[in-house]
Amino acid sequence: MPRPETAAVPRPLVRPFPLGHDVQMARFLLTAMPFTGHVTPLRAIAQALVARGHDVRFYTGAAFRAGVEASGAALVPWHHAPDFDENDLQATFPRLEGRKGLRQVFANLQDVMIDTAPAQVSDLQAEWDREPWDAIVTDDTSIGAALWADRSGCPRATIAVIPLNLTSRQGPPSGMGLTPGRNPLTRTRDAALRVIAPLAMRPLTKPIVRAREAVGLPPAPLTFEQTALSRERILASGSPSLDFARTDRPAQLEFVGRLAPSPSSPAPLPSWWGDLDGRSVVHVTQGTQNIDPTDLIRPALEALAERDVLVAVSTGVLGREELPFPVPANARVAGFLPYDALLPRTDVVITNGGWGGTLAALSHTIPLVVAGGDLDKPEIAARVAWTGAGVNLRTGTPTATQIAAGFDRAWADRTMKDAATRVAAELASLGGTPRAAELLEVFAARLGR
Repeated sequence: MPRPETAAVPRPLVRPFPLGHDVQMARFLLTAMPFTGHVTPLRAIAQALVARGHDVRFYTGAAFRAGVEASGAALVPWHHAPDFDENDLQATFPRLEGRKGLRQVFANLQDVMIDTAPAQVSDLQAEWDREPWDAIVTDDTSIGAALWADRSGCPRATIAVIPLNLTSRQGPPSGMGLTPGRNPLTRTRDAALRVIAPLAMRPLTKPIVRAREAVGLPPAPLTFEQTALSRERILASGSPSLDFARTDRPAQLEFVGRLAPSPSSPAPLPSWWGDLDGRSVVHVTQGTQNIDPTDLIRPALEALAERDVLVAVSTGVLGREELPFPVPANARVAGFLPYDALLPRTDVVITNGGWGGTLAALSHTIPLVVAGGDLDKPEIAARVAWTGAGVNLRTGTPTATQIAAGFDRAWADRTMKDAATRVAAELASLGGTPRAAELLEVFAARLGR
């Protein structure tokens, strides 16, 4: 693939700056890997940037066209890159078949994120040649967009849409599902793991080198973190307390709380919505990936069948309104549920630990029971438990007995509700989507013009 005419140049780190600035219209290209949990926060930012008068294009999978266009952005669909179905990854990436745990993590990172990167670069270069932009804004797994920006020298900001995964001198390495040590033994464990963790990630070095070479970049042996995260600007969803309150984060990083689109019109409600009236409500969700309902939904329904609560279940697949097994009388099922309407009425959330749903629940001061079994979910479960706002079940396939015990704690322990309220206040104080949009327009004005 030929190089673009603009040579890549190193750019200085961005230091914190005040707002209240005068800005002009900028052209943004936003990119997100085609997963609901990645697209939704970037779509929120797109909507806010469009509302502020900026020109926004959005590079992601064609399945997200309606949502992207509803935000006011123009969709740039995957073309050379293999557009895939997030609910059937094995159809495009057969190595993922049957993989769980770390084997699934590494296969996802290599096959889905890294090996598709050269084709993503081809798509982005074609769109750039058609009409350039001032700055590119990527989610923190968009390796193709990161390589394109490195090759072209275009200013790049990263939006961390999953728990911040940055090397630190404090606590255990991110991604292990461990909380920071509180005594000499566990602090020594953390220090040892910080040494070992880079060695564990070495299998990804060669795929990254190959991807760099394929797009004409020098074959530097960079880590996934060094490749994916911008050295210019990082805006992280979440908050410091959900990052174990680490204090050695880089100057180009700012937490921005929860990134959620503004509802443009009331979402359709299921026919059973009125059944929530006057009831204590528990929401059960397995997110939008690894959505085998026997992992969490089935044991949760069993655990709550005799409780005086109304259980609102989302299957994670649009249009899938039923489950492949009988449901108890106190349960109701839908494919997706509008969180803006549901969460203000919800008392406890039982979840697989998807980051967007977790932040949504905490933003509504709701205690969580988290069954995080794969990818970033164990890490999210650990972070929630560390804040005191939820129960970490330490498995993605809990028994009904485990869920019942976790629910009883979240239901009865007032300190969990208090902790969720503190996290909600922290998330709100960080500004959310409007703050992220304002920071990005300053970024474009300072580095991209």
